[in-house]
Amino acid sequence: MATETDHELIERARTGNRDAFGVFVRRHQKRIFRLAVHMLRDATEAEDVVQETFVRAWQALARFEGNSQPFTWLYRIAVNLSLNTIRTRKPRKQAAHEDDPRVEAWLADKAPTTADPSVAAEQKQLALALAQGIDQLSDTLRTTLILVCVEGLPHESVSAILGCPEGTVAWRVHEARRKLREHLDGRGFGEDTEGRP
Repeated sequence: MATETDHELIERARTGNRDAFGVFVRRHQKRIFRLAVHMLRDATEAEDVVQETFVRAWQALARFEGNSQPFTWLYRIAVNLSLNTIRTRKPRKQAAHEDDPRVEAWLADKAPTTADPSVAAEQKQLALALAQGIDQLSDTLRTTLILVCVEGLPHESVSAILGCPEGTVAWRVHEARRKLREHLDGRGFGEDTEGRP
């Protein structure tokens, strides 16, 4: 049997088929968690957002018109829930630290594996500086950067998720990268640094 598309799964789920929705959840759960971790910088809050995202998606199935891709609709729910969580937090100064889940994810995903402890330590410091720079971006720039550069979504999809023109998405990514370059340059990670955005 061929793998069902997201649209087919959602159509079956709309008729009350929980198994079809379960397949859709399993297909996108890790990506939604990764998005939430990058936005919230907290694995526990990210797990809560993932759970609430799929609960809300299930509850809103009847209202999904199919004009966009189901994953775009899902990302929009997750982004909105993440931003709501950020806004309702008690103000706290939480700087990225070495145990930040984003640092480990970046090292596992982007940094070349090395046996040299000094190179590994430098890669970890770069990842930490990158996380700190991302934290200093506005919610708008940070969210756009995460969707494009971390999640690898095309500008068209990000435009649909955030409800803004593609040109705005491109400008936000450019501006976020410019600010990150300034941040990294100020911490001694010059132009020759490998793996930077």
